Amino acid sequence: MNIELARFNMIEQQIRPWNLQDDSVLELLAAVKREDFVPEGQKGLAFADLEIPLRSSSEESLALGQCMLEPRLEARLLQDLAVLPTETVLEIGTGSGYMAALLGKKALRVLSLEIVPELVTMARENLAKAGIRNVEVRQGDGAQMTSADGGFDVIALSGSVAEVPSALLKLLKVGGRLGAIIGDEPVMRATVVTKVSETEFRTVQDWDTVAPRLRNFPEPSRFKF
Repeated sequence: MNIELARFNMIEQQIRPWNLQDDSVLELLAAVKREDFVPEGQKGLAFADLEIPLRSSSEESLALGQCMLEPRLEARLLQDLAVLPTETVLEIGTGSGYMAALLGKKALRVLSLEIVPELVTMARENLAKAGIRNVEVRQGDGAQMTSADGGFDVIALSGSVAEVPSALLKLLKVGGRLGAIIGDEPVMRATVVTKVSETEFRTVQDWDTVAPRLRNFPEPSRFKF
């Protein structure tokens, strides 16, 4: 495989046409080596437009949401969040560390939470090999996140949830943004919530997609009379 040609084709054929207008994001995708965050047996899929399982059992891994998201989805979320070099970021769902690496290249500091110990180890090793030093990967349940680490300018959920987590909104600084995929299959909405003031939030939902569930976040009751 010609790695650089495959990367070029990923950016130009998959990502740029998907309403990607931020050149800094496209440049970042060219610079951060996605293939270095893909498990050894899956490296041939590094630039494919699909979810990549991160554990040995592919079917189980995908079913549990333990996968890398499609490149275009990660790129679009990164564009929507518009992270600045002075900002601190909380990511929920580290996976292999690829999205954390992209966020780390944009931000001052990133705290990334991953619930699966095996993936915590994988992400830490991948980030270290990539020379990214401003990302801390911590084993933890994002659904139980508290204010112990202070407020964040950006919160990125690398997976879907049924509804915007109110507990995470409390961790945003004024002017901060939370980005997540909200809803249920077959259609979910990419959602960015901005904290306008201590009591006011603004929500934008610009595009539809589908993403695996993050674990332990509330699911509304589906029971109806």
